[in-house]
Amino acid sequence: MRAITQNEFGGPEILTLTDLPKPAPLPTEVLVRVHAAGVNPVDWKTRAGGGMAGLQTMPLVLGWDVSGVVEEVGFGVTTLKPGDEVYGMPRFPHAASAYAEYVTAPSRHFAKKPESLTHVEAAALPLAALTAWQILKDTADVQPGQKVLITAAAGGVGHLAVQIAKARGAYVIGTAREPKHAFLKDLGADDVIDYTKGVYAGTDVDVLVDLVGGASPAPVRGGGLFVGVPSGVDSAIRDDIRTSPILVEPDRAGLEAIAALVESGELRVHVDATFPLEEAGKAHALGETGRTQGKIVLETL
Repeated sequence: MRAITQNEFGGPEILTLTDLPKPAPLPTEVLVRVHAAGVNPVDWKTRAGGGMAGLQTMPLVLGWDVSGVVEEVGFGVTTLKPGDEVYGMPRFPHAASAYAEYVTAPSRHFAKKPESLTHVEAAALPLAALTAWQILKDTADVQPGQKVLITAAAGGVGHLAVQIAKARGAYVIGTAREPKHAFLKDLGADDVIDYTKGVYAGTDVDVLVDLVGGASPAPVRGGGLFVGVPSGVDSAIRDDIRTSPILVEPDRAGLEAIAALVESGELRVHVDATFPLEEAGKAHALGETGRTQGKIVLETL
């Protein structure tokens, strides 16, 4: 099978198209023919020696977001069968090797793909949408009427977090450069702030989701929650608010809830660019500009 490999940490140019043996599923695993693989910041950070690099071995096949079709099931699998269209974020933070034509992973790391989405659209969802879901539902338990402030709101996680927060009944404030404000308003953001011109002046948000790092806790009301995604958050940042780091986990129930939001029309994913598998390096270079809107996806078919 074709796969993108690297034998060292470095820049996008080290990503190489290679022929590898097709994997076989172990008991409780499924073999998935990958149709598309999402590209995330953790991918290029890991490629360069950051991110989840400490958990990986060489040669490394990057990628965690998968959308494809089950081709074979291992002994004991009861939830999926050959021919099922699935999506998921298997094995994270250990290697899932999604930049390839086939992956194997525990069956319960996948869920049925939303029927209304293409494989490219579905591959853009798992890691980013699960991150947003696990923050807003599992960690913050956002309730109707609460105020949620999201930094980098037009990015991969951010644009999905805006919609998930809205679906939970929140008043949503997002930060982004001015050209992306219309995009966020269309997604349902109630207020949008150009972070290059100032910061949110209020002091009454219930939840602040910092997707950039280094956000001020000043907008969070006493008793509110500050969630730091890229590198966590100092628990002593303010003694009158709660703080929480988060690292996304494989989550079949979360994937099913996200699929339900997609099918109800409450959640849509924006794919900024697609590349063929062999151009993974170009996809990484684009992502590292920090100027994309939504997600980048590799197509393997």
